[in-house]
Amino acid sequence: MIHNIKFRVFVYENEDVEELSQAVLNILPEAEINAEEAEGLTEDKIIILSGVVSKKRYTKAFFNLLLESVDLEKLNNDLERKIDEKGNWFLRLDKEDAIDEKLTVKDSGDSIHLKIKIAAYPAKKEIAVDKVREAILDR
Repeated sequence: MIHNIKFRVFVYENEDVEELSQAVLNILPEAEINAEEAEGLTEDKIIILSGVVSKKRYTKAFFNLLLESVDLEKLNNDLERKIDEKGNWFLRLDKEDAIDEKLTVKDSGDSIHLKIKIAAYPAKKEIAVDKVREAILDR
């Protein structure tokens, strides 16, 4: 159902890179994390952690964990708004909760950004929404 999961996390100067790397591994245990240095608007140092998980068993494990951990009604109600025309599902997960091995979907703020490519043929929003909704409702 999922082709791949791309993730990105911004680590600010007051945050611990190792701790946030572990937060990513708590939700995507098989992730290979790349780190890149960047500069913020106020010239502060930011490290961007990113990567892609594409093996089916790992994407499926993440999706099952997500469905077991979050409010399914809210997840279902947000699908139209969070899936784009190409079938990409955009989610934000709370950083602090991920450190504590919990998944909490957020609508804004400092978070772990996920771009989940839904396996929908053809790759259209309506088909992707229907596939995800069906999986949620089958829970």
